[in-house]
Parts: sequence; structure tokens; C-alpha cells
Amino acid sequence: MSDTTGASYAAASYKTAGVDIEAGDRAVELMKEWVKKTQRPEVLGGLGGFAGLFDASALKNYERPLLASATDGVGTKVDIARQLGVYDTIGHDLVAMVMDDIVVCGAEPLFMTDYICVGKVHPERVAAIVKGIAEGCVLAGCALVGGETAEHPGLLGEDDFDVAGAGTGVVEADRLLGPDRIRKGDAVVAMASSGLHSNGYSLVRHVLLNEAGLSLDAHLDGLGRALGEELLEPTRIYSLDCLALTRTAEVHAFSHVTGGGLAANLARVIPDGLHAVVERSTWTPGAIFDLVGKTGKVERLELEKTLNMGVGMIAIVPEESTDVTLATLADRGVDAWVAGEITDRGDHGTGAALVGDYAA
Repeated sequence: MSDTTGASYAAASYKTAGVDIEAGDRAVELMKEWVKKTQRPEVLGGLGGFAGLFDASALKNYERPLLASATDGVGTKVDIARQLGVYDTIGHDLVAMVMDDIVVCGAEPLFMTDYICVGKVHPERVAAIVKGIAEGCVLAGCALVGGETAEHPGLLGEDDFDVAGAGTGVVEADRLLGPDRIRKGDAVVAMASSGLHSNGYSLVRHVLLNEAGLSLDAHLDGLGRALGEELLEPTRIYSLDCLALTRTAEVHAFSHVTGGGLAANLARVIPDGLHAVVERSTWTPGAIFDLVGKTGKVERLELEKTLNMGVGMIAIVPEESTDVTLATLADRGVDAWVAGEITDRGDHGTGAALVGDYAA
């Protein structure tokens, strides 16, 4: 074929433009077995439809069901996965970022959808990402009802990718958790994070990889494993732990510690007139936090508003419920401790603050 100048050119197709529909179909086939593992009784149909179906008649068991929804991504942590060629853990991070937000109000996670954007579809790679998402959904107790894989040649490199997701949960209106339940004297119970989780990686990558030039294969003092393994540690999924806690103890509120750090996220659930005081002396942040701080000469307050510093979820409970709270979490394998209390506003102002120094 030639144009009006006589120059020859090949016939164009979607594949020559960089989008391989057959590879996408192959990826769907590979992921089906993992998605199937997340199914709940309310899910209708399977992959391949235009929309995921969830039987809402299950909500008839509620007096006044409130639907809770959230959406999020994993951020630049995906670049660590890309560099290491490990794709089956990043999905845990995605589920945690979405469903741990939903459970904060006391909602039970119901279902989730995902969006995977790649420069080039490598079917096995996409299936590995979905495998991780499906495993995360099992840990959160929700179904993966559908998603989308998009190929963006020319915008992303062949090995580049990003993930995002949205989820829905349900809570009985009179069991909704939040600021209106919190009282002076309540205990602030901290639940340990599994590591950095999925926030602050732009700072972490800048400090450790770009400025310090550390290798992901490096074995550094205190980590006990390669740096890359530490950075890729999946975000802990607290959804079922939090729901179990609401069944055994009186819980007034939860706070998911993500971007902005512990104080800023805790402040989001503190009502006007009260203040949350968190004692740093009640725990020692993991070695990775110290590594980032010392390597990059990052000031403590900057670290604390960027990273979780070892606390991934907060439960605010009446003081008399602390024993059963800690026992329930211990039974579920969650390291937890009383980290502070709710006080009058006083001179602190409304919100939350970390005080003192971390335990050595």
C-alpha cells in the first residue's frame, strides 16, 4: 500500500499500534482460577461480563444498611515490584489500602474491582498481579467481582504498570463507628504494621535508591533480609481483625494509618473538643524507618507525616475494654498495645499528637 507520494507503508492494526487483544484474553484465562477463590454466595456470574453482579438481597437482613465505598492505589511501590520482577504481592497492598479504609467505619467488606494499567500485556505477569489481589480479597473477606486490564503503549514502557481498585462494604446504621462515639478517657490501641505498607515510597525510593544508591539486593544491618524484600513486604490487611474486635469488645472508632502518618490520620476521627495523645515510648519503630531517617537525614516530624512508623491501624476503645481488645488481637496474631488516650482539648487543640521519644 502507498500514499499519494508513492511511499509504501504496512497496513496498520491494533496490534501494530501496540495493543495485543489476544494477550489480554490469555491474561483473563490465567486469572480466572484466582478470582474464583474470592467468591462469596452473593456473587453472580463470573469473569467476562460487562459488570460484576452482587446479590443485594443479602442486605435485607439489615435494619438500615449503609454502604461504604473507597478507592485507592499502591503508589510508587509498584516500581519496586517491577525492578524485582515480583508481581504476586502488590495485590495484597491494593486490597489493604481499599478495604482497611472501608472497615474503619465498622463496615464488612463485600466486593472489590481492580484496574491494571500496563505498557504491554504479559499474560503471566498480569495473572500474577490478579493472583495477589485475589489472595488479598480472601484475607479481607470480600469478593473480587471484576476489573479491567488496559494496555497503554507509548504512554508506559513495556515493563511499566500501575494498579488501582475500588471496594464496597456494608454496616448497620446504628453500629456505625466514628467520632461521635469517642469519649474522654478512651484508650488508643495501636496495631503493628508489617513494614512501610504502601505510603511514602517516593521519599523512600529517593533517599535509599536515588540518593544513597543502595541496591535492592543489599543486606543491611537490622533488616535481616535483602532491602528489596523489606521494601516489597505486603501491607497488612486488618479488615477481619477489626471486624472480629467489634464482636468481642466495645469499639468507638478505628483509624487506618496511611498517607499523612499516624497523627494526621488519627485526627480524622477525633471529635471537636477532644484530643488524642499518643506516647512514642510505647513502641520501637522497625529498622526500615530508622534506615530511611538516618540515610536521608530526614527529620523525625517529616518521617512521621510520611511513614506509618510501625503502626498500621488504631482502635479507640473504652478504657475498660482494653484487656479484651488486646486479647482478641493477640489471638488473631496481631501485635497490639495501648499507645495513648483521649483527653480534653486543653492546650493541644483538637486532633492528635505524638509525644515523648520512641523506646530504644
